[in-house]
Amino acid sequence: MDALKSKIKELGNVLPGNILKVDAFLNHQVDPTLMMEMGQDFADRYANNQISKVLTLEVSGIAMALTTANALGVPMIFAKKIQSLTLDDEVFVAQVYSYTKETTYDIRVDKRFLNPEDNVLIIDDFLANGEALKGLIELVEQSGANVGGIGIAIEKTFQEGGKKVREMGYPIYSQARIKSLTDGKVEFDEDLDA
Repeated sequence: MDALKSKIKELGNVLPGNILKVDAFLNHQVDPTLMMEMGQDFADRYANNQISKVLTLEVSGIAMALTTANALGVPMIFAKKIQSLTLDDEVFVAQVYSYTKETTYDIRVDKRFLNPEDNVLIIDDFLANGEALKGLIELVEQSGANVGGIGIAIEKTFQEGGKKVREMGYPIYSQARIKSLTDGKVEFDEDLDA
């Protein structure tokens, strides 16, 4: 997706440890125009998949998942990372390891919001090692629902997450694929269907 790649080139910042910082437009400060374009792109990609729900992980995936759900005309659910008083024990739970936060945490979705009749589109901001994505897939599987598609804003193809999830049988559409973050520069992988 050209608009996303342009923003990455313009405002992205490569940090040590193969981390791409995109907080100026994606996961801290949010560019609403870009989010609308990204959501429409995901919706166009999955328009024929009979999606009934869009699922993401709080917090960074919410903006693009919401615009995607809006374009598809379906509800958006976000898996919560923190247990709250308003969330009872009737939840689906999966564990996720965060590379950038160096911690393992539970993610949860209320059982009322995912059911076996659902065809779920999973949306997330990054795919690197695949831990968050595997946790979201696990939540869908626990509910008996179907994963009807996976949309990722930025995939780091030089890390194993995308390969592992594809080997599990799940196709992934990534709007921007990055094959290298060497010497502080972003090099895109132009093969979007790999």
